[in-house]
Amino acid sequence: GQLVESGGGLVQPGGSLRLSCVASGIIFSSYSTYTMGWYRQAPGKQRELVALISRSETTTYADSVKGRVAISRDNPKKTVCLQMNGLTAEDTAGYCCKADGHRVTRWGQGAQVTVSS
Repeated sequence: GQLVESGGGLVQPGGSLRLSCVASGIIFSSYSTYTMGWYRQAPGKQRELVALISRSETTTYADSVKGRVAISRDNPKKTVCLQMNGLTAEDTAGYCCKADGHRVTRWGQGAQVTVSS
């Protein structure tokens, strides 16, 4: 199974971006049971959690993005999205989605988000 992100790019400060991550493969036949998350890593920094959404759709956000970011999932489409608003230069990073299931973890390849004028 694999995860493929899309929606990254260059955006001006204060702008918005929506990232999507689509899961495919046999291991994701039970996609709804996975906890899905978005992580990011900026140059020279450690990877950090941005947002999580559990199988019951409970959401968790990093303090740095609360109020600006929303994670959502569409189980029939095996997709998790990250809507980001009010972007700043500090949000510039490579964003990856992650799937955590029963004894299974998968990472996507990532999508670059660059916030710059």
